Amino acid sequence: MSDDIPPSTNAQKKGWLEKVSQLFQGEPQSRDELVEVIHDAEQREVITEDTREMIKGVLEVSDLRVRDIMIPRAQIVALKIDNTVEELISTVISSAHSRFPVVNEDKDHIEGILLAKDLIQYGFKDTDEPFELSQVIRPAVVVPESKRVDVLLKEFRSQRYHMAIVVDEYGGVSGLVTIEDILEEIVGDIEDEFDHDSAEETEIRKISKQVYMLKALTPIEDFNQAFNTEFSDEEFDTVGGLVSHAFGHLPARNEKITIEGIEFKVINADTRRLIQLRVKLPEVQPQETEAQ
Repeated sequence: MSDDIPPSTNAQKKGWLEKVSQLFQGEPQSRDELVEVIHDAEQREVITEDTREMIKGVLEVSDLRVRDIMIPRAQIVALKIDNTVEELISTVISSAHSRFPVVNEDKDHIEGILLAKDLIQYGFKDTDEPFELSQVIRPAVVVPESKRVDVLLKEFRSQRYHMAIVVDEYGGVSGLVTIEDILEEIVGDIEDEFDHDSAEETEIRKISKQVYMLKALTPIEDFNQAFNTEFSDEEFDTVGGLVSHAFGHLPARNEKITIEGIEFKVINADTRRLIQLRVKLPEVQPQETEAQ
């Protein structure tokens, strides 16, 4: 009876993975040839563009080491083992993270990982037990910078943890990595309710007479037109690129820098780019009355 089913109907029932596997019968001999097969599959509408990008992401992840995607040490939001509940909750709210390394003396002395949800009962005084952060934190997982990202992803899944502390060859903490960092390498940026780079926002938004909010991807040319400035766009196309270069590193949230009298403050950033900036223009000095 199956012979009576039109071939087109059978083809429609095949998943995209099965269709891609048929393309591989030509046995690509290299990574480049495999990428070409995937690209050809998209051109023939066997797979979508999103699927092609995801497959390429999976291939690229196998070449990455943890050091390539980790959050640098300078950008780690850490909690102190002796912080009070009020101090902890304040940091949790301001940073909007869900997991935090807990340190003793400094970031090289990691005591464990705190899950923000574990603070709820203490923050709302739902328990009479005395609060001790050391009793609430969970063990920290430590991985070397050189660990392969695809291997770490398997460990994240099999051992059911979401964050790892990254150490260098001397045992010092050099950063941290989360499962979200790996997934973003495969599927692209994962935005949540705390990301402010939404399509509804205009690139430059006035807050007060001298304060503005703007997207880091605002072209320098547009910035110059809006504020009558003369920043060069020969080396960088966007304001975010200009600001990052001025810092000399990828700045973290709340870092400030003044460029030609204009203060730039980082409002939102991830591990790879600036997202939103606050601009404060210099005070306008009243012109002196010319002598008669």
